[in-house]
Amino acid sequence: MQVLNYNQQVPVYSLEPDEVAGNKHFRVYNFEGSLPNQSDLLVPHRKDHFLLVFIRRAGSRQWIDMTPYVLKDNTIYFSGPNQIIVKEGLEQLWSTGIAFTREFLAFQENASLSKLPLIQNSQGAHELLLTEADVNFVEEILAKINGEYQSSGEWQQRMLTAYLTVLLTYLSRLYTEQYKDNQTSADKLLLKKFQTKIDAYFRERHEVSDYASLLHISAGHLSEIVKKQSGKPAIKHIHERVVLETRRLLFHTDTSLKEIAFELGFTDASYFNRFFKRETGVTPAEYRANIRKMYH
Repeated sequence: MQVLNYNQQVPVYSLEPDEVAGNKHFRVYNFEGSLPNQSDLLVPHRKDHFLLVFIRRAGSRQWIDMTPYVLKDNTIYFSGPNQIIVKEGLEQLWSTGIAFTREFLAFQENASLSKLPLIQNSQGAHELLLTEADVNFVEEILAKINGEYQSSGEWQQRMLTAYLTVLLTYLSRLYTEQYKDNQTSADKLLLKKFQTKIDAYFRERHEVSDYASLLHISAGHLSEIVKKQSGKPAIKHIHERVVLETRRLLFHTDTSLKEIAFELGFTDASYFNRFFKRETGVTPAEYRANIRKMYH
């Protein structure tokens, strides 16, 4: 079992060429009912490249820079180099992903792509909702990219660039419509600071008031802003981070339930069991048995 030492640097995954195209800077991924890779599951990591994924069907959850996203059907998710990603869900996945490096964007014919709003991502967004017409357009372009990617020849690179340019330009228009390019508000910054503090202190601090003190504001004000900005209570953010770490320890280590409870700041193991079941619907022991049965 892989154990992540949080005192060590979060691992960075490079774009690995596949056997079909062998391209070091561009890759297409297609998943038809696949489960997450065991080595990736519940392990925080970074990628050294851009990743754009069209989710056809999922229902699982992943975190990008410690913000959780429940993956919606017929939706685009995107991330850039060095953002922290955690794959949390166990559900099967139907999707097409496109990965490309900074070097790919630096090629002379691709230089304009780096200036697109989706790539710049000034709003720190990671999800694009699509209408039925958007889905049809995206599916058509992805089919063309897939077809070109599977073939070879001197025109392949130019064709891939042309199709990707159309796709990224179209999605950039949606990005500017969904995320108005306003200055980042003080409230949004506070939410981000709150999430950053949770990631640093979730093992020993479990109350909203703890984080309000760290941020030098009242618990009531923090709760109000977090609920307004994220749509869920501040305490839920704390609980979700504790549950994520619990799942990682249950899957990737053989640490006892009592030791996990102690590591995460619970002095009462029975309360820890009740907390986890309330948040997930299963006990820690049931979760460990179920996930290992799925992967072994």
